[in-house]
Amino acid sequence: MTGVILSGGRNSRMGGINKAFMEIAGRRIIEGAVCLLKEIFAEVIIVTNTPLAYLDLNVTLVTDILPDKGALGGLYTGLFWASHPQAFVCACDMPFLNGRFIRHMAEISAPYDIVLPETAEGKQPLHAVYGKSCLPAIKNNLNRERIRITDFYKGRRILTITSDVIERFAPANKMFLNLNTYEDFASLGRNDSLLPVTPTRE
Repeated sequence: MTGVILSGGRNSRMGGINKAFMEIAGRRIIEGAVCLLKEIFAEVIIVTNTPLAYLDLNVTLVTDILPDKGALGGLYTGLFWASHPQAFVCACDMPFLNGRFIRHMAEISAPYDIVLPETAEGKQPLHAVYGKSCLPAIKNNLNRERIRITDFYKGRRILTITSDVIERFAPANKMFLNLNTYEDFASLGRNDSLLPVTPTRE
């Protein structure tokens, strides 16, 4: 299985600052994600439209095959270039990824096209395992400008991991946390269960 990190967003809610390079406890979010995925997967890919900014991470860097198609376009690109038949895919702004849970997802994924968690807040399509078998359906949706990720799920073999299983590994509200705005970062410092954060610019 390949580990894929999607880091191609425009960061518009961060004033154009790359969320992947924000720091928590002195380490860039992207650095933490790469280190964790390297422990689990032999191949790690970052999908980004600014690859020169990521050269120090020593992973495979690819740019969008079909530009301006959002996260679904990034998912398509990551799956396309993955050397393995399945890929664990996550967003670059998730600082509390849980290695034990990711390994669990990988271990149970073999018969399925998609394995993803679902919490009370809904599905987590940017913390999921996808098979290369999804590529035709994804491309079809991209060509039709249907770029919401879950729109291609119909007809796929899907395993949903429910909250009772998720909570055995870590609290869902922490593990799937996305940091989209400065307020999201500031809130970490107000929550004793989360690490302090120091926002930085590239």
